[in-house]
Amino acid sequence: MKVLILAGGYGTRLYPLVKDTPKALLEVCGKTLIDHVLEKIVPLAGVEEVCVVTNDKFVALLQVWADKKKSLPFPIKVITDGTKVPEERLGAVGDILFVIEKEKVKTDWLVAGSDNLFDQGIIDFIAFARSKAPHASVGAYDIRDIQAATKYGVVAVDATGRMTSLEEKPAAPKSSMISMCLYYFPKESLPLIRHYVDETHATDTTGGCIQWLYQKSPVFGFKFQGQWYDIGSLESYDEAQRSFLK
Repeated sequence: MKVLILAGGYGTRLYPLVKDTPKALLEVCGKTLIDHVLEKIVPLAGVEEVCVVTNDKFVALLQVWADKKKSLPFPIKVITDGTKVPEERLGAVGDILFVIEKEKVKTDWLVAGSDNLFDQGIIDFIAFARSKAPHASVGAYDIRDIQAATKYGVVAVDATGRMTSLEEKPAAPKSSMISMCLYYFPKESLPLIRHYVDETHATDTTGGCIQWLYQKSPVFGFKFQGQWYDIGSLESYDEAQRSFLK
């Protein structure tokens, strides 16, 4: 299994906080966001390599961060998607496809957003996802706030965990269970990402890709407990600083 951490955004909604710093290197509770993600990966068995995809603006800073991680049980590779300004960004799906096709390795991929802050480990998620292979699996979380769910992809799953619906930013959410930026793509499912991009020409949000994917092939959702924050705004960053690991 290889791991891909998404850090290709420019964090424009967090300006001026991240104008010259990648969002992934913002700190919560004395630890960078990307380190919070990385500590969930360290206990996993069978991780061949962790790839971090970013852009030309922030690649040097993330390489400095990666160079300090030599003691980990796996190597870290920082990859730039070649963009220099927000207007050029490939989008989350674009970056996933870029790295998977660049690496040319037929293996399973765990994909996580670098701004995906949560406190539950992912060993159980990986076990669940591998049991559902060759189909993809998604991390899900109940934010317990119907109004706030309008900002996310709202998911529903059946008794087996199979996704039965995904609505992107619905005006009237059916529940407060949302899709996290955490995905497990068995190697057999990877061609579907290229198929999605070729068919829709959409490369921005992963939610759109999963919404398309579950209608073509089974997708499974694993429900996380504990705390979760999407660090997408100054408000959410401040909330995480106040509440995470309190």
